[in-house]
Amino acid sequence: MIKFLYLLLHLLMVVLLTVTTQVGGLCYVAVLVLRSVLHLKKMTSLLAFLLIYGGFSWLIVPILSPVFGRVPLPVAGTLRPLNIMTCALNRHYVTPQLKRQLAEVARKMNDGFPGTDVNYLDANFPFFIGFPLFPHLSHDDGKKVDLAFFFTEKATGERSAGNPSFIGYGAFDAPLGDEVNYPEKCSSQGFAMYNMLDFMRIFIDDDKYEVDVERTTYLIRMLAKDPATSKIFIEPHLKTRWNLKQYKKIRFQGCHSVRHDDHIHSQVF
Repeated sequence: MIKFLYLLLHLLMVVLLTVTTQVGGLCYVAVLVLRSVLHLKKMTSLLAFLLIYGGFSWLIVPILSPVFGRVPLPVAGTLRPLNIMTCALNRHYVTPQLKRQLAEVARKMNDGFPGTDVNYLDANFPFFIGFPLFPHLSHDDGKKVDLAFFFTEKATGERSAGNPSFIGYGAFDAPLGDEVNYPEKCSSQGFAMYNMLDFMRIFIDDDKYEVDVERTTYLIRMLAKDPATSKIFIEPHLKTRWNLKQYKKIRFQGCHSVRHDDHIHSQVF
């Protein structure tokens, strides 16, 4: 029984690491083999996993990913991750076309608003079309990316590089009283996933930041005008509030997805 539970625990670890990083499960299996052959202790095994996973993710994966039509987004510069863990978990891979578009958009953002960097959130895994990037429904082909809103300091009104959420999700710019309320509508229809990030509210610093509408809509308009862009998802109440109704590429993602009043989803053809 103990051996069965031990095997089940390892299996769960392989599944968890594969779901969250795509390649972590394979690295975990490699460590189990090494541990069996070399009789490694637990702490040594943990160190071995970190070294194998880190070396594979930062050195090998970027070399192999172009075979699958994907390249990593930059980790520094005017286009960068909001949280470096996005890159550590291999969730920052896109097609070369999307990378070029984002680099150009980031350059224009910095030209229009000096000192402004575009922060990306989840993109895609490095390998295989159709491999899901949980909890997203469509980030599986290298053509999708989530981008963070821009914010200002509430106390001063000054532009900020900060974000009320350390992962970029969960800081909702919720519907006002007279606006269409899809978070409420979708929940009432039984779509539990729509508000699945509500728990993030306990980590959000609402008192310090508010959405910088000027910079955020500037970014959205650039993406909407780009011929390479196929779709952009934001909540309908923000599309109306921010005067973006003329852009047909900006759409409602549907109740089956998560809400999009905390980030921008953009994708290319």
